[in-house]
Amino acid sequence: MENNAFKSRHQTRAQKDRFFKFAVMIPAGIVVALLVLILAQVVINGARALNVDFFFKEQKPFGETGGGIVQAIVGTIMLLGTSIVVALPFSLLASLYLYEHRGSKRAKVLATAINTLQGIPSIVIGVVIYSWIVVPLRSFSSLAGGVALAIVMLPLMTSMIHASLEMVPSSYLEAALALGVPRWRAIIDIILPASASGILEATSLGVARAAGETAPLIFTAFGNPFLSLSLKGPVSALPLVIYEYIKSPYDDWHQKAWGAALLLVLFVLILNVLIGSRKKH
Repeated sequence: MENNAFKSRHQTRAQKDRFFKFAVMIPAGIVVALLVLILAQVVINGARALNVDFFFKEQKPFGETGGGIVQAIVGTIMLLGTSIVVALPFSLLASLYLYEHRGSKRAKVLATAINTLQGIPSIVIGVVIYSWIVVPLRSFSSLAGGVALAIVMLPLMTSMIHASLEMVPSSYLEAALALGVPRWRAIIDIILPASASGILEATSLGVARAAGETAPLIFTAFGNPFLSLSLKGPVSALPLVIYEYIKSPYDDWHQKAWGAALLLVLFVLILNVLIGSRKKH
C-alpha cells in the first residue's frame, strides 16, 4: 500500500512538472514565433528595395520612382556618432561617481535620477531639446538630434558601466593603493581598463537603443531629402525615412521604407551578435 501511495505521489509530481514545463514553453514559443514573423516580413519586403541606387543616391522628388536613401544612412551615422561623443563621457563620469561614493546620499540621489531619466518618454526628451537647442539656434540640426539621442542612451549606458565597474575585484584597487599609487591614477590605469569590455558593451547597447528612435528626431534633426554633412543643419535618418515614406501614397516609397527598416534591423542584430560574442570571450 505504501509503495502504491509513493508511486502515485511520484506520478502526480511528474505530471505537474511536465505541465509546468509545457506551460512555460507556450509563451516562450509565442515570443520566438513573433520574432521570426517580424523578421521574415521585414526581410521579404525590405530585400526588394536593396540595390546600388538605394545605398548611394539621394531621395527623388515627390511622385518620382528610383533614387535611394543615402542621406538617411549618412545622417544616422552622424547622429549616432554625435550621441556617443556626448553620452559616453557623461556616462563614465556618472558611473565613476556612483562607484567611488557608493552608499552615500548623493550617490543614491544620482542613481534615482538616472532611473527616472530612463523612464521619461523619448518624445518628451525631443521636445525639451527642441526648446534648448533648436529654438535658440533657429534651426533643426544634427547636433540637436545627437544630443537628444545621447540623453536617451545616457541612463542605460550609465547603469551598465557602473555594473561593469562593480564587477572588477576590489583587490585590484587595494593592491594599487598599497603600492602608493594615487587613487585617481589607479582608477584610470587599472579599474577602467579592467572594465573596458563592459564599457564597450554598454556603448553598443546604448547605440542599439537609440538607433530606432523616431520621436526625438522629429523635433530635432527633422529630416532632409538631401545629403548633408553639417552639424548645424537638418539631417535625415533611417527612422525618419521609415516614418515619412510608409505614410506616403507612393508604392515606391513604401518599398524603400521596408528597405530602411531592414537596414535598421540588420544593424541592431549585428550589434547584438557582436555583444554576444564578446560575452563568450
